Amino acid sequence: MSRGAVIVTGASRGIGEAIARELAGAGYDLALVARSVEPLAALAAELDGETTCLACPGDIADWEDAQRIVGEVHERFGALHGLVNNAGVTRDGLFVRMSPENWQVPIDVNLNGTFYFTRAVSPIMMRQRNGRIVNITSVIGLTGNAGQANYAASKAGIIALTKSVAKELGGRGVTSNAVAPGFIATDMTADLPEKVRAGMLSQIPLKRFGEGKDVAGVVKFLLSPEAAYITGQTLVVDGGMIG
Repeated sequence: MSRGAVIVTGASRGIGEAIARELAGAGYDLALVARSVEPLAALAAELDGETTCLACPGDIADWEDAQRIVGEVHERFGALHGLVNNAGVTRDGLFVRMSPENWQVPIDVNLNGTFYFTRAVSPIMMRQRNGRIVNITSVIGLTGNAGQANYAASKAGIIALTKSVAKELGGRGVTSNAVAPGFIATDMTADLPEKVRAGMLSQIPLKRFGEGKDVAGVVKFLLSPEAAYITGQTLVVDGGMIG
């Protein structure tokens, strides 16, 4: 028996793929969203044998795409248990050299995309008087980081959005929480120079980089009945990196 339908954005790789696999194993029906059509379709086809899993290609930074996808998912499943806003991008560079275009991209995808999908599911969840919103932010949104002013701003914005939504929708039984990963081993982080990776590892008390499943397990918890009284919170998953 399904535990309910959950939308996961940025699901074609990395942390999003790990979340999709974890939730499929836990018995949730899934709607997977990403711009990468072929990897998304392949993952959905693989997981569809384990649960009902739809591939929903689209641009999360597009309001009309967000509305379309949420509408299709709601029509297909009839109810919506959860939304996991995971999709994100970086455009790293020193602040004094950052172009307006490179500033805008993480804002459009990371922050605006989270707003668009949260805004689209909110009326549905409010009518249901039940729903779980989980936003993937970053420890960089809590600490800032040289060379990532745009990314840090977008992720800090997600934390503030999470808290505001929790206050507005809590009376209708909808929770809103964030998960802030630290250094997670993904395709995105694999391209970092070895010197940078070694420097990051030296700051982690657990002496290992995180894995997608470390984040996915926390997301699964926040979607579960055990987290029913948790809202407006940011759970840090970083091996103790920021203390």
